[in-house]
Amino acid sequence: MRLGSRLAALAAILSLGADPAHAAVCMDKSMTQDEIVDTINATRGCAAAMKVFRDCEFGASGDVQLGAAVEKKCEADFLSRLGASQKKAYASQLKRCDAKYQNESGTMYRSFTAFCRAEVSQRYSQKALKARPKTR
Repeated sequence: MRLGSRLAALAAILSLGADPAHAAVCMDKSMTQDEIVDTINATRGCAAAMKVFRDCEFGASGDVQLGAAVEKKCEADFLSRLGASQKKAYASQLKRCDAKYQNESGTMYRSFTAFCRAEVSQRYSQKALKARPKTR
């Protein structure tokens, strides 16, 4: 490979990582962060929202917005039915996620925090959905 070709390849690789919030290849197409959030919002439930999040993650601070959309989607399954002590426990678990990487620098740690929070919300959603009586 010639030097010019190597530099072009390196430039292409670096441009992919230069602005992770700009776009990602997600679900076999290039999508902006806002398009991914819209896709999460359009899913039918928490599990599907989490799948989109995992499939479309940036691995950087752009995941904060995606994770927040997943949290909101999952919370629709349980938040209104939690009592005061359960809401406090839920908030405490979210705060643990926030604290876990607060002293770490680098955008990947914001991604880790977003995934931690989304996973807490997903667990609460799963628990709530299992507890619901089945309707015919």
